[in-house]
Amino acid sequence: MRNVIFDLDGTLADTSGDLIAAANAAFAALGLEVRLDPARDAGTALRGGRAMLTLGLERQGAVDVALIDRGYPILLEAYGAEIDRHTVLYPGAMEAVEALKSAGYAVGICTNKPEALARQLLTRLGILDAFGSLIGADTLAVRKPDPEPLRTAARDAGGDPARCLLVGDSITDRRTAAAAGVPCALVTFGPSGEDMAALAPEGLLEEFAALPAMADRLIV
Repeated sequence: MRNVIFDLDGTLADTSGDLIAAANAAFAALGLEVRLDPARDAGTALRGGRAMLTLGLERQGAVDVALIDRGYPILLEAYGAEIDRHTVLYPGAMEAVEALKSAGYAVGICTNKPEALARQLLTRLGILDAFGSLIGADTLAVRKPDPEPLRTAARDAGGDPARCLLVGDSITDRRTAAAAGVPCALVTFGPSGEDMAALAPEGLLEEFAALPAMADRLIV
């Protein structure tokens, strides 16, 4: 069965506002004055908690790995408490998911967000049941760009891992698809959209309405 597996942050949903708020809460708890900006730093936010903490410490003056390790659980707790205050699904995302399912595709999610937080967010957004699988950063012993999370997401959704399209928004997603030997479509509407063409994915997705036809073209 052909299948389409989605990244979550920056692909299905813009989660950057809530992620940055959580990072800023961590900086405050650590006694640091630095704060990230929701507009300026959205791209970094979608690369995860440690990337945000690293950026803040760089601006503070020096990166202290021990301080990142202290701040990370604080960030996760703050994020879990306010996980969907600012988060929104990208236009047409769920319409595309339903169109794929109606066309006979299996659909799932493979994210580097911790599984419990991903499950919490999808539940709060009311879309968890729309997907046949959910693989997070800690579901397996490895995470993206290792190909096994993608393959597991495909199998759990009821699909063939060899007949898969990964839809994402980062070099991590590009490398994951390449390692799995399957095509990748990168979205161009996120904060780092203008950088996606340089990664030479098999598809560049400007809007979700184009995804079903792209999947038909890219999945053998």
